[in-house]
Amino acid sequence: MAKRVGVDKWLFFTTLSLVVVGLAMVFSASAVMAQERFGSPYTFLGGQALWAFLGVIVLVVLMRIDYRRYNSKKFIYPAMGVTFVLLLAVFAVHGSHATHRWIRFGPFFTFQPSEIAKPMLALYLAWFLHSRLNAMRDWKHTLLPAAVPAFLFIGLIVKEPDLGTAIVLLGMTILVLVLAGMEWRYLIAIFAAVAPVLAALLIFVPWRLARMKVFLNPEADPKGAGFHINQSLIAVGTGGWTGRGYMEGVQKLFYLPEPHTDFIFANISEELGFIGAVLIVILFVVLGFRGLRTVFLLRDPFARLLAFGITITILIQAFFNMSVVVALLPTKGIPLPFISHGGTSLVIMLASIGILLNLTREID
Repeated sequence: MAKRVGVDKWLFFTTLSLVVVGLAMVFSASAVMAQERFGSPYTFLGGQALWAFLGVIVLVVLMRIDYRRYNSKKFIYPAMGVTFVLLLAVFAVHGSHATHRWIRFGPFFTFQPSEIAKPMLALYLAWFLHSRLNAMRDWKHTLLPAAVPAFLFIGLIVKEPDLGTAIVLLGMTILVLVLAGMEWRYLIAIFAAVAPVLAALLIFVPWRLARMKVFLNPEADPKGAGFHINQSLIAVGTGGWTGRGYMEGVQKLFYLPEPHTDFIFANISEELGFIGAVLIVILFVVLGFRGLRTVFLLRDPFARLLAFGITITILIQAFFNMSVVVALLPTKGIPLPFISHGGTSLVIMLASIGILLNLTREID
């Protein structure tokens, strides 16, 4: 098998472009708020820049580590165990009835275990399924053992509560199973089992039901449950074709909630306009194309499934975030990969790209 001299440069520089854009937009979206809260406009930018630097180092390191090292029980079992313990630790720290997704270490460092669950689940599925591609009809010895860890992770994340991340993990799991050769009848069975649970989570949780009603009619509660999405739509709508200009956005001035995290794409649309928003979409399309190209050019089944799991996780998350901002989906808290403020998300996403870049070395 012939190997590339280097990694996929398109994927590498597209990722770095998204990180640079993210730093610029985090500063724009947070400067006024940071000045108001902490006395310095650079507070959020400084933290994000530090995490970006650390994340790029991790990317470069993982880019050089042979992916075959992950294809073993000695790695998968301890790594999955640690991830499971971290997800449980959220409840141990905050209590089972708390609404917390982070573990805090001191006054400045927080860690979000659900972020590390994304690449770890992709690794587990690739490891478990790659040697069972001819046994995908065996639900008892193949599909069930593959799905159990996924649903354990998803269940704990829903309990935090973080339904957005749980849906991302569910989507990735189903698509990886389909790529591995799962029959459509099992896919239908999964949907039949998941649909009532999802409906219950949306209908019987009051604040989620309020969001669903607002999604169907954004004007129903403009100062309550509909405040987020209405302010987001105002930001997107006032951007026009070319935007108000960098740093000139108005909605981030204490109107748009979370302008530097979950709704940063709204700030991008307002300041850089339709053209700027489309350029962000194009960057994700390029990243997705290069990732999926890698999937279909790899010959090693483990590498293919792993590359697909990583790529599709990023694409699903980006799609959800941008769809929420423009009211194509109900409001849910989920960051825009590489761009939204958040150290755990940024480092884990860059680490995932590092693994994916190592896989690109194996393409003929």
